[in-house]
Parts: sequence; C-alpha cells; structure tokens
Amino acid sequence: MPLLKKLTETLTDLSVLVWDNGIALANLFAPKLKEGEVVPAGHAGHGRKWPPYVAPEEGDSRSACPMLNAMANHGILPHSGKNISFPDMNHKIRTTFNFGASFCFFVPNFSARFLSKSYAHDTFDLADLSLHAPNAIEHDASLTRQDVALVPDQSKPDLGLVHDLLGSATGKRAAGGTLLTKKDLSKVLSRRRAEARKTNPEYSESFFHNMFGSANSSTMLTIFGGRVEDLRPMLEEERFSDDWEPRVLDRYGLTMAKFNGTVIPVERGVDVKKFQ
Repeated sequence: MPLLKKLTETLTDLSVLVWDNGIALANLFAPKLKEGEVVPAGHAGHGRKWPPYVAPEEGDSRSACPMLNAMANHGILPHSGKNISFPDMNHKIRTTFNFGASFCFFVPNFSARFLSKSYAHDTFDLADLSLHAPNAIEHDASLTRQDVALVPDQSKPDLGLVHDLLGSATGKRAAGGTLLTKKDLSKVLSRRRAEARKTNPEYSESFFHNMFGSANSSTMLTIFGGRVEDLRPMLEEERFSDDWEPRVLDRYGLTMAKFNGTVIPVERGVDVKKFQ
C-alpha cells in the first residue's frame, strides 16, 4: 500500500505540472483581465469590494500564513478558521488571489498529504497548517513570524519582523509609493536566515523549506505587485487594504511555471554569509 500511495501521489503531481504548463501556455494567448475585474463577479472582492474585516476572537484558529488568515478575517473562509474542506480552500484561493487552478489544487492537496488527511473528504483548521515538520510547509526564518521553537503560537505576526521587511523596500512606483523588489527580498531572507541560525538552537533548514520560504515571499511581488501600501495591512493586521485586488492580470491565473520566474531569482540571490 505505501508503494501504491507513493505512485499515485507521483502521478498526481506529474499531472498537475502538465496541467499547469497548459494554463501557462493559454495565458500567453488569452487577453488580460481588466483592472477592477480580476476577482470574478459573484465572489468576495469583485470590484475591489471586500467583506468587512473582523479581527480573530478567542478560540478562532489562525495559521502562519497572513493571506489565509486575512481570508478568514474577512469571512471568505469561516471566521472561526475551523472545519475547512481542502476543495473549498482551493476554490476560495482561486477567486480571491487569482492563482491558477493547478496552483490552487496543488497546495491544498500537498497540505492534505502532510496532515495525513483526505483531500476529498476531510477538513482542517487553519492552525493545523502551522505544523513544523520536514515534510510540512511551515518553516524557520519566516519573514513575518519568529521560529516556532521560540514562539509556539504561529497565529500572530511579529511586527518587528514585518516592519524590518517593509522598511527594506527600495523600489519606487512611477505613480508614487514604495515597492519591494527581488533584490530586497533576497537581502531580507539572507539576514533573517543568518539571525535565525544564531538565535534558535533548534533551527532547521533544507532546500525544500528554503524554496518554500522564497515562494511565500514571492507572493508579495506577484499577487501584491510589491506595493508596500497594500502589504502593510496584510502583514500587520492580516486584512485586505481598501480597493485592493490581485495584481496578476493573467486570465487563467498565476501558474507555478510563471511564479518560479520570481521564486528562483529570489532564492538564488540569498547570501547568508554576508550577515554571519
């Protein structure tokens, strides 16, 4: 059975990659979405109108991911953050952030695997996603959280880290405003990993987690366009800024293939030695 399970998972992943590349190809020829209409009609956020923000209350479940927490804080996911189905997370991420359908299936499906749950039949709480394990997605040296060995509750951002991140932005928008760039993220990741190695006696690092850390960071450059004015409420309060919408205008959403064009340069630019 373990061999059959592994084979099934491998075939599923290969199918998703083929699917993803097909979407990426379709995006090359399809007309772009219009600004103001990125979120589909009938879904929260259409026309840049988001449901009211309600801060989490005692007993609510939250994760180490600001974007998922924001969805719960705005009622797009259950405000309690509990009993969420993996397909529901898939569909809500698709319409909220304009990730490609392949991307939106892959991440919840991978989450179901490391939680030893069924993608089709089980549910999870947001806090479950903060599982710290070699095969899970929560990792040390986060740009918005202290390491779990130092702060076990991963549901809240560390504002010192957030301010350091946003204060490192060097890009400028033509229309005014500050932008995070790939070089900015590489530098902050380098500094953060060096710091975590020194301060966390249980620090762990792997190629997988480093790539996932760069991927998490790269959503700030893609989905948010690097715009600090939009990232500040998302990272500090885990809420959508007024009149915000995803900055990705690809008709069929951001694919993993295109996303890697940001993730790989960010990770390749990391140089921890400069901060040791």
